[in-house]
Amino acid sequence: MTALTALALLIWLGLLFGRGWFWLMRERDEAGAAEPQHWPSVVAVVPARNEADAIVQSVGSLLGQDYPGPFRVVLVDDRSEDGTAAAAQALGDGRLEVVAGAVHPPGWTGKLFAVFQGVARAGTPDYLWLTDADIAHAPDNLRRLVARAEQGHVLVSLMARLNCQSFAERFLIPAFVFFFAMLFPFREVNDPKSRTAAAAGGCMLVKRTALESAGGIAAIRAEIIDDCALGRRMKTQGPIWLGLSERAVSLRPYPRLGDIRAMVARSAYAQLGYSPLVLISTMLGMALLYLVPLAGLLSGGLAALLGAFAWAAMTVAFQPMLHFYRLSPFWGVALPVIGVFYAAFTLDSAVQHWRGRGGMWKGRAQAIGPS
Repeated sequence: MTALTALALLIWLGLLFGRGWFWLMRERDEAGAAEPQHWPSVVAVVPARNEADAIVQSVGSLLGQDYPGPFRVVLVDDRSEDGTAAAAQALGDGRLEVVAGAVHPPGWTGKLFAVFQGVARAGTPDYLWLTDADIAHAPDNLRRLVARAEQGHVLVSLMARLNCQSFAERFLIPAFVFFFAMLFPFREVNDPKSRTAAAAGGCMLVKRTALESAGGIAAIRAEIIDDCALGRRMKTQGPIWLGLSERAVSLRPYPRLGDIRAMVARSAYAQLGYSPLVLISTMLGMALLYLVPLAGLLSGGLAALLGAFAWAAMTVAFQPMLHFYRLSPFWGVALPVIGVFYAAFTLDSAVQHWRGRGGMWKGRAQAIGPS
């Protein structure tokens, strides 16, 4: 047990000091870029399926942007059954076009085919603003996105602030962003010399010509984790930027643990490449990181000391994310238990895929990876 606990501590020290300082979350949109002399044209593309409860606030925030350049919104109603299109049309703004989406063909996920249709309808703007129907934006968000993009980025993406009100959200949501940053350190994503690439699908400003050179939306048509797939494609075309933000806010609540489980299970196994061997390795790795330190504490002796240091290291690493979500620092002590929950969600993701229900979203199983 002492050797395992020592290994867990070494890994946490490596994460603290050698993973692009991911846990500090310094990459934020707080410092604005210099505004361009000429404001390029932008079209926002919003795929929506059964989003009637959020669509007015979401699209309303887009139409409320104080952007000085040419700007309009294309909403693709992905065969909603709750009046999403009618709710959006009731906004009565001439800059908004609501498109009735077609049935997605084989080989496509529903969301990406909706985005594909929206991009085709957008025409030839300088930039495409790809955003979700459950995201609300601050009035200055587009100005700041464009200002940063005009500094030479082909993709600028913001990790939206997620809901964090219920007990389930306070328990699990900050860790969701923490684990994402651990997988894709924002500093490395933003480094043109690094091969690490990612994006956050709730808010992505894309240079249209670069997107076309990367193969367009069709190049990622089967991806469940479509934002990171787009990030990888776009980084082949030029610099990309990803940061944490409070100017893009999710409107989707996760009041119960099961809601967060479903969100994670939708894509976790896809992140592992649908590989049982990678799944087993991941389960063992998470046990090493989160359970072994606790086991060491119970073992006594040197193992207990090493386990305490490993637990302290993970608690410290979690603090900046807890601060961003304005939560008590004592939630950091719960990270080992939180890690166990995410391991269980990942295993559930694999089980859902094996049952033919992989990538379940809005009543549709969309995973197209190998079974």
